[in-house]
Amino acid sequence: LRPGILPIPTHARTRKLMSLPRIQSKLFINNEFVDAVSGKTFPVYNPVDESVLCEIAEGDAADVDKAVEAAQNAFKTFRKSTGPFRAQIMNKLADLIDANAEELSLLESFDNGKPHSAANAADTALVAAHFRYYAGWAGKVCGKTIPTDPGFVSFTRHEPVGVVGAIIPRNFPLLTGCLEDCPCHFHGVHHGAEACRANTADCPAIGRIGIGS
Repeated sequence: LRPGILPIPTHARTRKLMSLPRIQSKLFINNEFVDAVSGKTFPVYNPVDESVLCEIAEGDAADVDKAVEAAQNAFKTFRKSTGPFRAQIMNKLADLIDANAEELSLLESFDNGKPHSAANAADTALVAAHFRYYAGWAGKVCGKTIPTDPGFVSFTRHEPVGVVGAIIPRNFPLLTGCLEDCPCHFHGVHHGAEACRANTADCPAIGRIGIGS
């Protein structure tokens, strides 16, 4: 094999990969899956043969407003949470990602077109690793005491200030979503993400795994 060239799957392996995991086709807002306000959907295609994998709810401005409102309401209490509490949540999600790694890597492969072996070895493994890494930082980002004139005290305190929105690119939807999500959560910031239209079937699976549905 030339460097960088992956082996062609065996016939048994091919049959295994042709077993498509369950796809969540709705929007994940406020810890539940909902249809788009408009009721619209759009097709997601398998890049291998251009067959339709599923129809995904098509979010627009009204759905973004719902997501932002839900995040802002949750932020009122989440911003006051302790570092150990946030670390516990992130480590628990990492454990769930590990437990469902095969399903997530298959979704990534079908949705994105990358080899399943690459999705399994890199994408899902790194997602869990990043959640654990940032869980270790929760509660450890501190302010500074700044030298000043006698009789005065000057210090900085880092505090979460609001909701963050992000758009996820197509090449590593699970991993890039994680890279945007983890720094927000360990700081106590709520994060909303919109996946690339071409690769939207795998990201809702994280929400489904997280709420145990």
